[in-house]
Amino acid sequence: MNLKYIKLIAILNIFLISFPAHFFYDFFPNTLTSIIFPVNESVFEHMKLIFTSTLIYGLIDYLLLRINNIKYNNFIFQLFFTSFISIPIFLIIYLPIRFIFGEYLILTLILLFITYVISQIISYKILETKPLTFLNIISIPLIIIIYSIFTILTLNPPKNFFFYDTLTNSYGIPK
Repeated sequence: MNLKYIKLIAILNIFLISFPAHFFYDFFPNTLTSIIFPVNESVFEHMKLIFTSTLIYGLIDYLLLRINNIKYNNFIFQLFFTSFISIPIFLIIYLPIRFIFGEYLILTLILLFITYVISQIISYKILETKPLTFLNIISIPLIIIIYSIFTILTLNPPKNFFFYDTLTNSYGIPK
């Protein structure tokens, strides 16, 4: 197994992890799961889905790299960066299409898959790059900061379309 093959596996597995992650809060509704997993069908909550699914798969990715003795650099940075960069990548391709055509589940899933393909190409490039010590060091605090922002915005969502749940016609955690 080589790095390219592991990144191909990552694309499919992150996509598959997204499905149970989407419903995790519904099965285990509590403060911790509301921070990590989506609590409603708003665009914002799905950004948590993308971020968290990529991070969760990172644990498996790490094991595959180690078990197969694959040389890599910058694992922590690539994990943070690909989780983070997936959000604007998805929004850039998703929002214009949603505004033009409306919300279609199959289209959203295709765009999500494309997002994961792009993010894993970026992941591959970062893992192949020379060591980036400073970026590896700051990645863990940045992940914590992002989840802090997710917490604030989940518990106190602004009243705009980005945070609006079209299924319940509400914002934030369902009552």
